[in-house]
Amino acid sequence: MLVMKFGGSSVADENQIAKVLDIAKGRAKRRPVIVSSAHKGVTDALLNAGKAAAKGEADAAPVVEKQRRVLKGCGCDHNLLDSFFREIEDLLRGISLVREASRRSLDYLASFGERMSVRVIADYFTRNGVKAEAFDAWDLGFITDENFGSARPLHGYEARMITEFKRRVGSDVLPVITGFVGKTSGGEISTVGRNGSDFTATCFAAGLDAEECEIWTDTDGVMTADPSLVKTAHSIAAMSFAEASELAYYGGRVLHPSTLLPAIKKNIPVRVLNTNRPEHPGTVITEDGGENPNMVTSIAYKENQAVITIESTQMLGQPGFLAKVFDVLGREKVDIDMISTSEISVSMTCPGASDLNGAVKAMEQFGRVHVVTDKSIVCVVGKNVKKQRGLGAKVFTALRDADVNVEMISQGANKINLSFLIDDNDIQKTIPALHDALFKA
Repeated sequence: MLVMKFGGSSVADENQIAKVLDIAKGRAKRRPVIVSSAHKGVTDALLNAGKAAAKGEADAAPVVEKQRRVLKGCGCDHNLLDSFFREIEDLLRGISLVREASRRSLDYLASFGERMSVRVIADYFTRNGVKAEAFDAWDLGFITDENFGSARPLHGYEARMITEFKRRVGSDVLPVITGFVGKTSGGEISTVGRNGSDFTATCFAAGLDAEECEIWTDTDGVMTADPSLVKTAHSIAAMSFAEASELAYYGGRVLHPSTLLPAIKKNIPVRVLNTNRPEHPGTVITEDGGENPNMVTSIAYKENQAVITIESTQMLGQPGFLAKVFDVLGREKVDIDMISTSEISVSMTCPGASDLNGAVKAMEQFGRVHVVTDKSIVCVVGKNVKKQRGLGAKVFTALRDADVNVEMISQGANKINLSFLIDDNDIQKTIPALHDALFKA
């Protein structure tokens, strides 16, 4: 069995869905299972409509019109999604009445993108010679916790998937399953987070013991850098789970950060491919990752970070000081990335969009606290970064020559990354400068 995930740009319209059909036909002997995102732009339209409704402006028209264009382009029955359109309208009216869009309500609203998409795709496939059926992921065992906005499947989901898959999916049917969405055990619709269909796909690959999971995007696999910043960026033939996980976490534009966890658990290869160039081999991600002739594998970055700094003489000779600080951060649900300490201060990075008021107030018991924002973490990833002689010199010489100031530096004990903190405004010149220094022949 082969699980294939197609992102929003891959199913954006009839032309793209026709490409998906051809790809699926070419893999028919491998018993493909398709996991699909919403059509490009539909999820954004849904969430924007929800935010507007919370201000009293309930208008489903932009969403319905966008979805109807795809529906018409694919030649589907005009009434195929009418029940979903009515439900969206009802939900938006409800949000506008209470003037509140909770995370639970937004998950419910966002779910319509995938639910409508899979029904369009299955209908298109069936009318074009491949018998397909649309499934909501929860009907095939994808039951999650109640952490709306970033839900995770409940323990034992693999057994539920196998049971429900055998019970509901006919042997002659190509299943088209919603990515991104699930349901709680109480029946509430949840989502696993934006761009989370990758994660749904690897969960199904793990649950169904698939031979491989393919992630179909609009790039030729995982790239050496963000191609929108580096025109000479190229795809990476092979990489390890550890490298790919690091890149995803630190802002790699191809994979969702949680994607690889189910694949790692079951040791299932993940292959990243280009829907628009299906002949390209893309990037295969495995436990070992194979050999890489380059000093590093890729460069990733994560913008809009904040830095919290505590200055306190209480740190001097006081075992347990940092434990108290992290206890506060844990209670306030602040996710920390990089850490730098000195004799009387500690600096920590976290997402800049976090609500830090509570954490700052609670940490003032330890000393003077201040926060700066608009920072970026840049991460240089490679299999043996820690052992690469001269790598640091290349990196920081390139930054000096590009007139980029570095504020924090971290080299992980896991030996595969070198990270540092810069201003958001310097990203545009930092990534090309690093790529030239590390990948230029």
